[in-house]
Amino acid sequence: MTDNLSLVAAYPEIALLVASSVIALVGVASKTPARGLIHFLTLATLAGLALMLGMRASSGETIVGFGGLVVSDPMGNWLKCFAAIAMLVTIVYGRAYAGQREMMRGSELYTLALYALLGMFVMISGHNFLVIYLGLELLTLSSYALVALRRDDLNATEAAMKYFVLGALASGFLLYGLSMVYGATGSLDLPGVMEAIAGGEATLMGSKQVLVLGLVFVVAGLAFKLGAVPFHMWVPDVYHGAPTVVTLMIGGAPKLAAFAIVIRLLVEGLGPMAIDWQQMLAVLAVMSLLVGNLAAIAQTNLKRMLGFSTISQMGFLLLGLLAGSVATSSGLDTSNAANAYSSSMFYVITYVLTTLATFGVIMLLSRDGFESDQIADLAGLNQRSPLYAAVMAVCMFSLAGVPPMVGFYAKLSVLQALLASSQPVYIGLAVFAVLMSLVGAFYYLRLVKVMYFDAPTQTGPIEAGFDVRSVLSVNGALVLVLGIVPGGLMALCAQAVASLIG
Repeated sequence: MTDNLSLVAAYPEIALLVASSVIALVGVASKTPARGLIHFLTLATLAGLALMLGMRASSGETIVGFGGLVVSDPMGNWLKCFAAIAMLVTIVYGRAYAGQREMMRGSELYTLALYALLGMFVMISGHNFLVIYLGLELLTLSSYALVALRRDDLNATEAAMKYFVLGALASGFLLYGLSMVYGATGSLDLPGVMEAIAGGEATLMGSKQVLVLGLVFVVAGLAFKLGAVPFHMWVPDVYHGAPTVVTLMIGGAPKLAAFAIVIRLLVEGLGPMAIDWQQMLAVLAVMSLLVGNLAAIAQTNLKRMLGFSTISQMGFLLLGLLAGSVATSSGLDTSNAANAYSSSMFYVITYVLTTLATFGVIMLLSRDGFESDQIADLAGLNQRSPLYAAVMAVCMFSLAGVPPMVGFYAKLSVLQALLASSQPVYIGLAVFAVLMSLVGAFYYLRLVKVMYFDAPTQTGPIEAGFDVRSVLSVNGALVLVLGIVPGGLMALCAQAVASLIG
């Protein structure tokens, strides 16, 4: 059923679709001089969407549209707002980089980026298995094309092929799992699935074994999208092979959408089975922290190191998600749910903020014919540009969890959520996470050492436009300022999650 309220619920997606199509047509109809116009239209679209979504999220209202297929709630609107900002910042950072590599011959980069963002919006808003899956496919298909945008680059082509094959396999896992859950519950809508599972055998359409098997496939598909071990091998390969601007498009805003579908599917849909999926998330988190941190130590390529770093960071994110529910003699205790899920939301937002600045510096140091993707390429950066070295150092300290950076508070919020559960297993996981953070600090601080104490290997000037310098400076400052005064963002996450789980 389509009514005015349904259109209101979906207006960000509709506006983004119209703007993406207009920009694509402008790119087709115009020649090279229209690049500036396309860039301006894209930034205006993203800024307008972020402003509208922020205003709607601040209102705190929840609207369900199209017969329950989509939902517009504070958590979803804030995540879409931050995703739009992340894509805007990515495009600002990547314009010069993409232009030097002939990735701006038409409007493909902008159009595919906007369609990928549309997929994220649909994923975040989806309240039905099919809608969520359609959004996921729109994002992944756009991402495959973005990785392969440099058709003459062997590394990019290889990365796109690996990403496509492994991504298709993961999508199959997720779809197969959703179909089994549908067969067991008789519903595609998340509230209907939760109601059927909560009612036990009396309300299930199929056997409990089919439901549990479906859950296993769903978690496997979600783990691939997050880049968690053992579904992680695409991450370092794609990070390394893709053009850096595309690497940021894959490693930034999509993490917000991945977090959203984990919450939608596992908490809103499969919440009564929390004890089952929390055990799986615990295994994924431990393996991700272990493999990600240990593998990152051995890397000499900066983008591969950040790829393995992402794997370990997603392990930390999963720790927050698994602390929401505790099994008791009287049933499932969800008193810690709001605390745990809001900590994870805070973690993923701050991780994306830090990632944007990190890859922004890498793109800034790259130039025509030279990819600044080796750790050695940053040697002596402080002597060439104290500002960019400081931004990169702040980001490394944040990823390592060093106070007063925002990464420290993000890790602390996840750890306190684990400790608040008062479960010995979760307390043990918190201790393990702290130990793995100490391991991770080695390769982050190694980069700081290279920038400040090694002799420069590059002597060319670092050229950047005023827009890039300004955005990068603000980005780096936020990583520091939000670590000193994290209360506002933490309260925002807590309110958004509270409105979701009541």
